[in-house]
Amino acid sequence: MLCDVMPQAVIRLSEHANRVVNVVKAKEGLKDKSAALECIVEAFEENILDPPFRPEFTESLLEQDRRIRAGKEKVIKAKAMGDLF
Repeated sequence: MLCDVMPQAVIRLSEHANRVVNVVKAKEGLKDKSAALECIVEAFEENILDPPFRPEFTESLLEQDRRIRAGKEKVIKAKAMGDLF
């Protein structure tokens, strides 16, 4: 039987970073520091990463491609950028 195995890591944090993780853990009512780090990573992803690096952006492009291939959406072709405006 296969189970979901999550990667494990031993990390070193500065005192300040450790305090921030503990504050997030307490503020969000999380059970451990791993959950707090997950929360911090999610916030980073939502607020810092550019849209092309977000999984939902990639999924929206794939969905648009499926609609175009199925003939449900038209493709606008232009020889120059100025033709689009």
